[in-house]
Amino acid sequence: MTRGRRGGLHAYLFIGPSLFGVVAFLLLPMVIVFVLSLFDWELLSAPEFAGLDNYRRLAADGGTWHSLLVTVGYVLLSIPLQTVLALALAVLLDRRVKGLRFYRSLFVVPWMATPIVLGLVWQWIFDPRDGAINRALALVGVTGPDWLSDPSWALPAVALVSVWQYTGYNMLFFLAGLQGIPRELHDAAAVDGAGPRQRFWRVTLPLLNPTMFFVTVTNLIGAFQVFDTVYAMTDGGPSHSTEVLNFRIFQTAFKEFDFGYAATLSTLLFAVIFAVTLAQVRFFGKRTTYDLS
Repeated sequence: MTRGRRGGLHAYLFIGPSLFGVVAFLLLPMVIVFVLSLFDWELLSAPEFAGLDNYRRLAADGGTWHSLLVTVGYVLLSIPLQTVLALALAVLLDRRVKGLRFYRSLFVVPWMATPIVLGLVWQWIFDPRDGAINRALALVGVTGPDWLSDPSWALPAVALVSVWQYTGYNMLFFLAGLQGIPRELHDAAAVDGAGPRQRFWRVTLPLLNPTMFFVTVTNLIGAFQVFDTVYAMTDGGPSHSTEVLNFRIFQTAFKEFDFGYAATLSTLLFAVIFAVTLAQVRFFGKRTTYDLS
């Protein structure tokens, strides 16, 4: 066996376990879900081939499109604010403040908690009578709304919990990106007369594009799949105002036992996430520099 073939064999041995995981736990389930979307299946009976009937049903299902709009609303409420706050915290902590390790740990603690537990805690915090938020507002003479029972406030409340939970986690990536930018570039810009704001917008932010790309892609994928927090805090209510698409998939599969149609909804969710991710790849592709040498 030649050296090249031995090297190829060694490479396949190293990537084999990861490749098996990708195929067995990612690609194969995707294929199964798509195939299942072509069937009518109520779990207890044998699957019956339905062709594209589930997709025709989807096209006329106003409830599903409402859930998709709710999901998009949740993404728009949570991701921009979450990203801006994470970047701002990273910039502050990049100034060699004392107790940096303590602050890193402090901001990451919310991310380590399970969404179900956080949802229950935040249910109490948002309670209209005894909750911490409305009590704090009452101290300044403001009457807080019935957060989780008001259709106008329920989705923003759920999005706020997401921002609180994931901002610190994303801050770590931005902080790592900031510390990877050579200081010489900032010094050169300062010598040329650039102020702090100009250095941030013209040096720091463009060189953070790889980090920004990673953070926004992973956050958007996660946000489109939100379920636990909604399930724990609002159970999709009130008046379906927080019924995100993933929650509707759960209800269709495990409450209505319509697994074929639930697979169709999952295919829709995959298509939306794929389209959004592809748009991000194209947007960041020509704007990202990885070599800072």
